[in-house]
Amino acid sequence: MSQVPRAAANVNSVRIPPFHYIHVLDKNTNVTRLEVGPLTFVRKEEESIVTGEKPLKMIVLPPRHYCEITDPVVRDEKSNVQFDKYGQAVIQYGEVEYRFSENYKEPFPLYPAERLTKNPTQLTVVKENVALKIEAVRNFVDKSKKSITAGDRWLFAGPATYYPRVEERIVETVLAQAIPEHNALKLRALQEFTDRTGVLRKTGEEWLVRQSGSYLPDVYEDVIGIIKPEVITDRQAIQLRANQNFTDVYGRERKAGEEWLITLEDTSLHLVDVYEEFVKYVDIVILGKDEYCTVLDPLDPKTNKNRLGSKQMICGETSFFLKPGEALEAGIQKIYVLPEDEALLLRAKEHFIDAKKEEHQPGDRWMVYGPTRFIPPVEVEVLELRRRIPLDKNEGIYVRDTRSGAVRPIVAEAYMLKPHEELWEMEVNEMVEELLKKSSDSRGSRDKTRVIFHRIPFNHAVQVYDYTKRESRVVFGPERVMLGPDEQFTVTVLSGSKPKRPGVIQTIDINLGPDFSTDVVIVETLDHARLRLQLSYNWHFRIDKTSQEDSSKIFNVRDFIGDMCNLMASKVRSAVAAVTFEMFHKSSAKIIRKAIFGVDSAGKILDEFLFPKNSLVITNVDIQNVEPVDEKTQRSLQNSVQQAIERTTKNQEDKARRQAEKMEQEAKGQLDKQAIEDQAKAEIARTKLLQLQAESKGVQNQGKAIAEAKARAEAEEITANSKVKMAELKASADKVEYETKLETTKKKQNGDIEYQKKIAELEISRSKRLAEIESRKFEEMIEAIGKETLVEMAAAGPEFQTKLLQGLGLSGYLITDGSNPINLFQAAKGLIGSTSKDEIQML
Repeated sequence: MSQVPRAAANVNSVRIPPFHYIHVLDKNTNVTRLEVGPLTFVRKEEESIVTGEKPLKMIVLPPRHYCEITDPVVRDEKSNVQFDKYGQAVIQYGEVEYRFSENYKEPFPLYPAERLTKNPTQLTVVKENVALKIEAVRNFVDKSKKSITAGDRWLFAGPATYYPRVEERIVETVLAQAIPEHNALKLRALQEFTDRTGVLRKTGEEWLVRQSGSYLPDVYEDVIGIIKPEVITDRQAIQLRANQNFTDVYGRERKAGEEWLITLEDTSLHLVDVYEEFVKYVDIVILGKDEYCTVLDPLDPKTNKNRLGSKQMICGETSFFLKPGEALEAGIQKIYVLPEDEALLLRAKEHFIDAKKEEHQPGDRWMVYGPTRFIPPVEVEVLELRRRIPLDKNEGIYVRDTRSGAVRPIVAEAYMLKPHEELWEMEVNEMVEELLKKSSDSRGSRDKTRVIFHRIPFNHAVQVYDYTKRESRVVFGPERVMLGPDEQFTVTVLSGSKPKRPGVIQTIDINLGPDFSTDVVIVETLDHARLRLQLSYNWHFRIDKTSQEDSSKIFNVRDFIGDMCNLMASKVRSAVAAVTFEMFHKSSAKIIRKAIFGVDSAGKILDEFLFPKNSLVITNVDIQNVEPVDEKTQRSLQNSVQQAIERTTKNQEDKARRQAEKMEQEAKGQLDKQAIEDQAKAEIARTKLLQLQAESKGVQNQGKAIAEAKARAEAEEITANSKVKMAELKASADKVEYETKLETTKKKQNGDIEYQKKIAELEISRSKRLAEIESRKFEEMIEAIGKETLVEMAAAGPEFQTKLLQGLGLSGYLITDGSNPINLFQAAKGLIGSTSKDEIQML
């Protein structure tokens, strides 16, 4: 920016060099004028230099440069400066003027009041694929006589040089968008205008530029971005949705909300248009030879609408894309290949006539049996795949008739369910379930459709109750009981532990005995001594297994162990309460047995006790332990027991000592007797040993002599055999050698004969070939000479004949009349003359 220099009022003269200037103020007229060098300016009294002590340089504009002048002077059409009547240059205050190097090739000064607001600046060069967005800041008419209104915008596209104007300003630099191959540029209209293709665009409208290359957006076009194509293959398509009514690039009219597919048949690359919305990728559905699928709501190609509620079956081998709105009912399914032991349970969903012309109403059930291949029609629903159930003699299933509701067990056969049958689950309570699981070998959960079989151990009984018949049956082991659909096991809950507690044992099987049960009973004697007795009862059931009425008594008492132990404990307590501790200690077993079993009329203790309600018999009672409950009684009992133990121990020691002395004497006598017997036996054995040694020595000498004689005989025999064998081998070798020599001589003679024969045949063949060659040569020579030549040779003189023969290469010739025979072989030999053998071979 230029600055106004300090006034030089006291300078009388100023030397103004070339291309310099000063401003001089006339104080009388108050007019400032311009003085331009080269000049020596002499200041007058009424004048002052307002530009400073030193002249100012003129403004120099290099080529392709411009500067900005504020408050420029007014010029006419010839670019002459206009002055007012006072001689002052007329100024355009508030205006701006751009001065370019093309118009101001020479340096120029600034008139008074003019200001340089922008130093010389190089003109803006707009490159190719670049543009300047220009906005008008005031109304004006451009060079093409077009009226421009303030606020209008346009592009100044390159390649070009931009010359600025005061009526416009640069908003921004716009770069061209590179559109790759198969891509598009998405644009939006900022206001209503007509684009470069002549299409009227409305505010907010969007469109695509599909032509690849460089694209320079217009001033009212907003670049949204590059749209990449969706790749479409033979295995993948794309599904689109229309945002509004329009016609797509393939010329098809689309309605708002309509969805469609673009496949490889349409294009391999698709650019999603502005009125299209990408929905999803759609993979191809490939059906193999043994596959099929059911399409829901298939698209009607005539109306291009989905047939809602309809179904379409497609079988392989084929491939297709699901149209918009279509879906697979259950994905790709395998064709049912049914072997002989399988079948399909079908149900008609609507009126249907099958391949056998059988009519089925909705809800009908029927089965298709194997072996066959089956594809279920859309009118048919496959309820389940059924297999023939093989059942052993100890296996079964529960089958329920869906028409009558009756349940029956099927055992020991391979069974295929009927269309109106189904497997029925047998429910039992949790206690029975646990007991069955413990008794079975399987660790997993029970298959409830299988018939319940229970193995009854030996000497056990199981009660089964039939709710339909309201009766029960008892089965004895060892046996395998089958539970019918209306039957349940009777669970027996017994007391257990010591002392007995109810509900400890749950079981289906009841042991018939003999068995024992142990219980702990606390009793009190007459003298108030409290004792803890551990009693064991032997028991068994006495029943008739052939009678169901008698057998059912076993289960009359739910907890027979608890009842038995309670009753026995009650009897023992009452009996012990009537005696003192001393008496009970001496006769405890008798008192307890008498209390439990009772006595007969003679006062003898009975052998058993019978429970008539369930036929339980107690045969014995054993006192396993007696312990006092209080400390005093325990000490008395310990003293008594200790004394009894000491007496018993002493008696046992004396008895053992006497027994040991007796055994010692017996053993000593037995030992002496055994020593004598052993000595006698040893003498007898020594005698036998000497006899055996003598016999052995004789046998040894005899065997040695026999062995030596046999060895000499065998050696002589082997020597003789070897000599005979050598003689035979030598004779055989001489024979082979003679035969070999004879054969060699024979083959050599035959070879010589064959060689001579071959030589003779070759010599004969050679002679024949030579004769044929000579004959053919003579014939060819005669043919080459010709008949006329021979006649002339015959008529010519000897000298001429000699030359002629030499010219023909002949040493002689023979003429015949064709009637007299001639030795042609010799004649040909005479004609040939002294032709050598090598020359003949060359011929």
